[in-house]
Amino acid sequence: MSTNLRVAFIGAGNMAEAMVSGIVQTGMLEAHQITVTNRGNEERLLELHNRYGVQGIKRDKVQLSSFDVIFLAMKPKDAEASLNRIKYEITPDQVVMSVLAGISTEFMQQHLQPGQQVIRVMPNTSSMLQESATAISPGEHVTMKNIKLAQSLLTCIGQVYIIEEDQMDLFTGIAGSGPAYFYYLMEHIEKTAFEHGMDVGLARKIGAQTILGAAKMVMEREETPAELRHNVTSPNGTTAAGLNALADSGGGAAIKAAIEGAMNRSIEISKDLQKAPVSI
Repeated sequence: MSTNLRVAFIGAGNMAEAMVSGIVQTGMLEAHQITVTNRGNEERLLELHNRYGVQGIKRDKVQLSSFDVIFLAMKPKDAEASLNRIKYEITPDQVVMSVLAGISTEFMQQHLQPGQQVIRVMPNTSSMLQESATAISPGEHVTMKNIKLAQSLLTCIGQVYIIEEDQMDLFTGIAGSGPAYFYYLMEHIEKTAFEHGMDVGLARKIGAQTILGAAKMVMEREETPAELRHNVTSPNGTTAAGLNALADSGGGAAIKAAIEGAMNRSIEISKDLQKAPVSI
């Protein structure tokens, strides 16, 4: 990675911090190459400076034209106003990476200069541990060089997948909301174990390790999930009994409903956020 590359984060929330942490801890960039800015919370900017060594500067004192990559990490409801403010501060040579849920590349390009390079980015909360499943969707003007740059920067917080933008809402249903599905599963593993006399802390460790190990099998083996399930299910055995009970309780349908429910809500939120007409 170029020692001259400069990156700015507009917004200093948890997702911005997760990305800053990953980039700094993996040595992808030096701390002095990163600036975090917001409109008024100087205490938060100082906190990030003290924690990671990055520059924390109020928004009205930052010259965006001096950066190569600009991450939009403010609240999605502030997107239009923020895009209109930065429109004349940046050039199409700079790359705008947006982690704003529900804000399309088309919407961003409408509010920025013609030809602006825009990449939509969607990490999930596991980015805090550098284990995110992150999707990126490049806008029409993004060069291959800058797509690779985005992949390099975001690999610092986990695995990166390039997807078509019309799949972003589905990605939200699977990966954006996905961690909560596993937490919900863990809640019920703990509850059931406790009801049968097991210590909750022990049940949590056993359940989490089981899920972690199963996930590694899916990631590292050539078999499909269905094949792996078949391989560990003996006829009339304990696993078969558990799976039958899960099916009888609507397990598969519930998973499908959860993903589609989150996906459909993502579509609704996106429409609501982008209702406002383009400012001329």
